Amino acid sequence: MKVLTSLFNRKLSLFAGAGVLVGICTIANQAPASAQAAYGSYIGIGPAVGVTSGDGGGRISGVVAGRYKFLRSPISLRAQAFIGNGTAIVPTVSYDYPLNWQTDVYIGAGASIPLGGDTVVGNRTSFAIQPGIDYVLPNSNLVVFGNAVIAFDGYRNGGAAATLQGGVGLRF
Repeated sequence: MKVLTSLFNRKLSLFAGAGVLVGICTIANQAPASAQAAYGSYIGIGPAVGVTSGDGGGRISGVVAGRYKFLRSPISLRAQAFIGNGTAIVPTVSYDYPLNWQTDVYIGAGASIPLGGDTVVGNRTSFAIQPGIDYVLPNSNLVVFGNAVIAFDGYRNGGAAATLQGGVGLRF
């Protein structure tokens, strides 16, 4: 009987040790949890306000904004069209950083391209940066966005042009 008890205890120890080893391997091979960038491309509209005092500063325009999100990378293609007191487009490529499942902050780089007249982003084609935030409303296809565009040397007479805009978009 003593031999059977000893044999049983060894098998039980071996079984328990194997279970602990499997548990450790399972935990060690798990990927860390991380938030993903807010999914979905969108197109939206809203107001834009020029905040600089150059040729077109202080003007108010409408903005049509779009985002194309690459799902497997933190990169998006963005474009904004400013309509009203002159027309301009600002295409950018952005790096998106997720804060949580619904919210991304981003920084984009591209160009400010006025198509006619003085605009909220100046009156001369120039390099532009675009910091901003996207928030996906829970249980909907709506996105609330807000950003700034800073067009370096955006005015013919010199100086940077800057605008703030925000709005609501529809994800697709």
